[in-house]
Amino acid sequence: MESGTFKLATWNVNSLNVRLQHVLDWLRDNPIDVLCLQETKQEDSKFPYTELKEAGYNAIHSGQKTYNGVAILSTHDMTEVEHGIADFEDGQKRVISATINGVRVVCVYIVNGQAVDSEKYEYKMRWLTALNTWLAGELKKYPKLVVLGDYNIAPEDRDCHDPAAWLGQILVSPQEREHFQKLLQLGLHDSFRLFEQAEKSFSWWDYRMMGFRRNFGMRIDHILVSDALKSACIAATIDKAPRKLERPSDHTPVILELGL
Repeated sequence: MESGTFKLATWNVNSLNVRLQHVLDWLRDNPIDVLCLQETKQEDSKFPYTELKEAGYNAIHSGQKTYNGVAILSTHDMTEVEHGIADFEDGQKRVISATINGVRVVCVYIVNGQAVDSEKYEYKMRWLTALNTWLAGELKKYPKLVVLGDYNIAPEDRDCHDPAAWLGQILVSPQEREHFQKLLQLGLHDSFRLFEQAEKSFSWWDYRMMGFRRNFGMRIDHILVSDALKSACIAATIDKAPRKLERPSDHTPVILELGL
C-alpha cells in the first residue's frame, strides 16, 4: 500500500457463504484498507472472522439468517462501532458503522423495494427518510464520513442500460432518485462522478438474459463522501473482474482511493 493512500471498497456479495473464496482472493490481489460487504446472508455466529483475520483483516458484522447482513473489513483497528440507524426500529440488518483511520465509515444495504406499488417500496421510502435524518446528525459528529454500499438506486439515466425499459420501475423511480439527491444535499458527493468515467459503467447485472455479457446493467453501488473528504479523492473505479468468475455475485466491487 502506497504511503498516504487510503483505499475503500464496497461489494454486495449476495451470500458470503457462497462467495467467501471470491472475497479472499480479491483481497489478496487488491490489498485495500476497508471493504464493506452487503447481503452476507448469515448470522454472526457463522461469520468467517478467523479466515478473514488470517488474510489480515479485522471484521465487524451485523447479520441474520438467509437475508440482508452487512460487514466492514479493515486492516486497521475499528472503533465506535454502531449497528443500525439510531431512533429507527428495524429488524433487518442493513447498517453498520465504525471509525477507521480517522474516517467514519458507514456500510449500508438499502432496501430493494420490490415494486413501486408494494409495501416494501413504502418501507424503502421510510427507511431512506430515516437514513437521511440520521446521516445529517452523523455528519455533524464526523466531518470525515464515507457512506458505502448497495443503494438499490440508479441516480441518473446514464446509470441504467435502458432507461426507457425501466421507466416507472424500482431502482430508477423519481421518488428513489429524489431520496438520493437529498443525501447529496446533506453535503455528500457521489465519488464515482468526481472523475471522468466510461459510458455505461455499471456495478450490477441481472443473472438472467445474459445481462453481464450484454452489459445490461445498472450503477446502484455507491461510495458517497463528505465535503471534508471530497478534495482527498484520488480515483474511483469499478472492478468488473469478479463478475466474470464462476458462480459470481450479481454485483461487483466499487473502489475509492483517498489521499490522507
